Amino acid sequence: MMPAPAPKFILLSAIFLPGGCARGPTLDVFGSYFPAWMACLVIGLILTIMARLLLIGLGIDAHLWRKPVVYPCLAVFFTLAVWLVFFKG
Repeated sequence: MMPAPAPKFILLSAIFLPGGCARGPTLDVFGSYFPAWMACLVIGLILTIMARLLLIGLGIDAHLWRKPVVYPCLAVFFTLAVWLVFFKG
């Protein structure tokens, strides 16, 4: 059995964890700052709805077995794709 790490090591490693949270991307929307991830989520959901309408129009939607899995995955895909396109730097 492996011994528990020393408390000093845990505290030392915890010092470096908040370093990635120094600055979050924000957008200026109508004069107030808005978290960028919320805008990406809204755009991703709109793109998912458009993709669903396209799949219905093409007749593919009727053949999807796992709709409760497909559409949330599409929403996550579009949200992360929008995030990468606009905020990759």
